[in-house]
Amino acid sequence: MERDNRAYRYSPETRARVVRMLLDNPGSYESQTTAINAIAPKIGGGRDTLRRWVQQEETDAGRRDGVTSEERVRIKELEREVRELRQANEILKKASAYFAQVELVLCNSWLLRQKGAAAQHRKLRGSGGDGVVRSLVFSEPRSSLTTPVFS
Repeated sequence: MERDNRAYRYSPETRARVVRMLLDNPGSYESQTTAINAIAPKIGGGRDTLRRWVQQEETDAGRRDGVTSEERVRIKELEREVRELRQANEILKKASAYFAQVELVLCNSWLLRQKGAAAQHRKLRGSGGDGVVRSLVFSEPRSSLTTPVFS
């Protein structure tokens, strides 16, 4: 079963007409509450709904304190924007942490290769004889290197 959206049950024209009828004819009824109680069944709405419509109209007109309709729309837009910015910020934090971790792994891998090359250099230096110093230069990753390149 599909739910109807109660917020859009009445057209804006109907709301405006009912509110105008309640506010423009205060002498027709003893009080505003009496007027709301009389009109609510005629349009098939609840008394609280009509009361809120009247209060919102009074707020929008400046006769009552509160948040106007325009301010309420602006607040919703700003809340949506804040939510989107927080999501983007969270994504950027996660991406930054990921790339920092990748960089650390690559840096450690490079250091290990350098330590390995230095060890090879020391080994060759000790076994060289004739004062010849040989050093290894790795132009490719170690796994794909079949024979060391001497310089």
